Amino acid sequence: MSIVVKLGGSLYNTHELQVWLSTLAKHAQHHPIIIVPGGGPFADQVRNAQSIHHFNDQAAHHMALLAMKQFGLLLKALAPSCSTFVLGHKNHSPLSIWLPDDALLNEVELDQSWDISSDSLALWLANKVSAQQLILIKRANTLSTSIKQLTSDTVIDSAFSSLFSRHSVATKIIHSKQSQQFFELASSDNNQLKLSS
Repeated sequence: MSIVVKLGGSLYNTHELQVWLSTLAKHAQHHPIIIVPGGGPFADQVRNAQSIHHFNDQAAHHMALLAMKQFGLLLKALAPSCSTFVLGHKNHSPLSIWLPDDALLNEVELDQSWDISSDSLALWLANKVSAQQLILIKRANTLSTSIKQLTSDTVIDSAFSSLFSRHSVATKIIHSKQSQQFFELASSDNNQLKLSS
């Protein structure tokens, strides 16, 4: 069983980005990993364009998926040993990167709005591939394991809770500066996210 790891777009312009790619490549030698890219500055441009041109959230959602794909292509360029993960295909390399595509627009349970971010999409993918675990790599400082509190603090998106209640996957948040502790943190049974406060 694989681990799904969401690399937050906030790592785009940081030293930690390359460190994480190296860390995940090393860990993937023992346990397959699928990376889900955040939107980063590419998604920020979608928000900026929407504020200027006032198009609807459905169009913005579609553009935000493309933003994730752009960040994913950047990650693949930085880690050329990675393969591209395609849902439904087998025989992926130990470390692969998911590039969201237009097929997601046909998923009824995924609202086409800003309520759905790469966090929820990572959870959705983890459920689809029956992942052993979902790990969200973020720059946010938080000690909470309450999904309700994390949503209130805007650490995770507002759709995550509803999706998690239907498709629970063992999930943790790891701070971007904790790459050296990744194996220990991922292997521990502590700090699993939960719906209750």
